[in-house]
Amino acid sequence: MRRVFGLALILVLLAPPAMASSPPGDQPLPGYTINNPPLPPAQVGGEPSRVLQGVHEHAAYIIEVPPRWNGRLAMWAHGYRGASTVLTVDPPGFGLRQKLLDQGFAWAASSYYANTYDVKAGVLGTHDLAKHFHKLVGKPTDTFIVGASMGGHVIGRSLEQFPGFYKGALPLCGVLGDHELFDFILDYNVVAQAISGIRAWPAPQDYLSAVVPRIQAELGLTGTPNERGAQFVSIVTNRSGGPRPGSAQAFAFWKDFLFGLAVTASGEGLAQSPGQIATNATTRYEPNAPVDVNRSVERVLPQNLKARLTPKLTEVPRIAGRPTAPVLSLHGLGDMFVPFSMEQIYSRDVDRNDRGHLLAQRAIRTINHCEFSPTEVGTAWDDLVTWADTGRRPAGDVVDDPAVVAAPDYGCRFSDPAAYTAPNTTRRLFPAC
Repeated sequence: MRRVFGLALILVLLAPPAMASSPPGDQPLPGYTINNPPLPPAQVGGEPSRVLQGVHEHAAYIIEVPPRWNGRLAMWAHGYRGASTVLTVDPPGFGLRQKLLDQGFAWAASSYYANTYDVKAGVLGTHDLAKHFHKLVGKPTDTFIVGASMGGHVIGRSLEQFPGFYKGALPLCGVLGDHELFDFILDYNVVAQAISGIRAWPAPQDYLSAVVPRIQAELGLTGTPNERGAQFVSIVTNRSGGPRPGSAQAFAFWKDFLFGLAVTASGEGLAQSPGQIATNATTRYEPNAPVDVNRSVERVLPQNLKARLTPKLTEVPRIAGRPTAPVLSLHGLGDMFVPFSMEQIYSRDVDRNDRGHLLAQRAIRTINHCEFSPTEVGTAWDDLVTWADTGRRPAGDVVDDPAVVAAPDYGCRFSDPAAYTAPNTTRRLFPAC
């Protein structure tokens, strides 16, 4: 027995050492690859920043720390990446990267562990990276969160998923109305079908090539809308935020694009097909003439009722309207990809929970999605930090009073006058303020 044991011990000692395996979280999930090329450091006061890049919890990340860090951190939550299987990560936009560093803030951004419309991946990925920052750099005195588009959905849910973790939030063009974004896309298509008399729901494979041109011709949407087309325009206007400056120009800008959103599912999962939570079962449409839309429109129940109703963190989660930190939002008045009504829905939810003191909202006179100037975003950022530090709520716009929103100068207060003449801007579709 001793001879056998001794032989075994010799074999163990002579065996080559085992290769150390990487932690599972340091690799992307199956089916994904990562593209995270080196980010050149920024110059801050004549000195280079410190850039850290890697993979954590299956997501790529970038962290940047200024030479004289003030101990504060800003997390950047990116928007919708589509169905790509390549995970990418980018710095804060709208001039914020340099502004944050110049102010002494560090920033961090995650690719999330998945693409498509996966808000859960954004909520968890951003929070995990913030905790990882503690290990790599140090524990910040406080952490802010900033993001755009779907990143706004990430922000709204993050404040409720991790109460007290974030000091302040700046959602830009954000999906703060959560599920009702997909209701709006459903509305656009089934209402157009009801008014035109051309039924095609669920959208068939040839929807864009064969059905939509017939709907557009029937309503006069390729030129001046006819009487029924005018009804459709009014319903879309009301469902996207109500009568407001630039609403006619916004409809003309977005009218073709919104038909295409009816056929964008990239798979059967919730993140790949978020439209499965959409419903118009109880929606009342106005105006209801000349076509009685409320009687004739196809009523659609959620295909995934459980996902629609659950309070749990799903890929397309609910936002209850219970922020746990100051929220200052910016939204384009004519945006219909993520319509201005998202702000109104969030405002009502927040007020219903008696948390209106934690919300300030600003309308910007643009029509394209997330079209903000560095001045608009930078000013909002400064105001948010001051609010978080002093408790003094900054100025904002009233978003849920129809008479206020319909005023000809609505959206002028916080729109950057210098951006009116910028190239390729949609601002000139509005009268100058």
